[in-house]
Amino acid sequence: MTDYHLTIGSQPVTTNRYFDVKNPSNGELVGRAPQAGKAELDLAVAAAAEAFISWSAKSDAELQAACEKVTAVISGASEELAHMITLEQGKPLNGLGSRWEMGGAAAWAGYTAGLSLKTEVLQDTDEGRVELCRKPLGVVGSITPWNFPVMIAIWHILPALRTGNTVVIKPSPNTPLSTLKLIELIDRVLPAGVINVLTSDDDGENLGAMMAAHPDIRKIVFTGSCATGQKVMRSASETMKRLTLEMGGNDAGIVLPDVDPAAIAEGLFWGAFINNGQTCAALKRLYVHEDVHDAVCEALVAYARNIPVGDGMNDDSALGPIQNQMQFDKFAGFVAAAKVKGNVLLGGEPGIGLFFPPTIISGLSNDDDLVSQEQFGPALPVIKYADLEDAIVLANDSDNGLGGSVWSSDVVKAREVASRLECGSVWINKHGAIQPNAPFAGAKSSGLGVEFGQEGLHEFTDIQVVFS
Repeated sequence: MTDYHLTIGSQPVTTNRYFDVKNPSNGELVGRAPQAGKAELDLAVAAAAEAFISWSAKSDAELQAACEKVTAVISGASEELAHMITLEQGKPLNGLGSRWEMGGAAAWAGYTAGLSLKTEVLQDTDEGRVELCRKPLGVVGSITPWNFPVMIAIWHILPALRTGNTVVIKPSPNTPLSTLKLIELIDRVLPAGVINVLTSDDDGENLGAMMAAHPDIRKIVFTGSCATGQKVMRSASETMKRLTLEMGGNDAGIVLPDVDPAAIAEGLFWGAFINNGQTCAALKRLYVHEDVHDAVCEALVAYARNIPVGDGMNDDSALGPIQNQMQFDKFAGFVAAAKVKGNVLLGGEPGIGLFFPPTIISGLSNDDDLVSQEQFGPALPVIKYADLEDAIVLANDSDNGLGGSVWSSDVVKAREVASRLECGSVWINKHGAIQPNAPFAGAKSSGLGVEFGQEGLHEFTDIQVVFS
């Protein structure tokens, strides 16, 4: 068992108190993370603010070279970090698990390192020259969730560093260890204070709230629930922080009557059950035309019943446990209520500990919690519809608007339907396939700001217009 340390100003920092981090597959202790509070936060922000002076003065080429070094570190530590992710998060090492997550983290880091900020000439005439420049903000605070602890950290960190900002990151108390190790490794190739990490179980002092309110943090990047994102927004308002908030999703998929059920079953399953359903942009409710409803359900169940669920360290596990008890209880409650009204086609009964088998339930409506709420677990409600117009209305009947999908053999028709979905990303015959060169943003309550690509890079800057 290991006691981990904070990294502040490139120094290992210990605290007087630690909290346990346990393996959700078996309840065993993985390690202990340091309990940071206001004193450590102030120290980290001060270190980042001091480092910002010289870091922000670096040329674009120098920042790119530094981010390429960070990318190399991530790639070199991929296997070590993958094992840590599996132990504390629960997802399998193999398949679409922690090794896959680390591959994604390296890909995002590499792509972001290759982006750059260029001065845009708005006017160059006899009347004068007008240029739009982008300048780094200062200290960026990052608050990350437990479902993809390393990959989402990279989504936050790399664009901040690439644009000349410095960072203080706080991971989820459920999965802090892989982030502590990640920052320790990254810090070795960066100047002192450019990257800092704090951990807290938020028992007593709420470190995330303090970060959002801290006067010397210029921007908060947050990924997590809508309720917590709203709290971050309120806490940040007094200091007029810049915000990027990627919050909850309740993604809808619409299946048109011209599909081949057997051909789409695998895509539907992984769109819904990737990371055991613990994904913001997972397929969380599926509207299927009555002509193919039963056949789609049968194909889904046939595929899902062969997916092995177990300890993430087992080579043959494709899905792991729900990550923590609080989420397990919430999810199990949704399923229990759905079983009273709907038809359980697969699963529906809790396993041992935090394991829950893939669950597919038909016969529900938008009034049921498993449909209307973000369940964030391994269940997919399938809702039958007769009229496409009704299905579109039902799909849009949500405060969330992160992603959506349309499934059809007619791509032109699918695109037409997709254009009417109220969400930031929409997929045709797949779901959740994000990539680093495509901007990612939520509509309605699912988010504020943009991530990924050039548009995401701009989120870490202020503009300055120069007239000459």
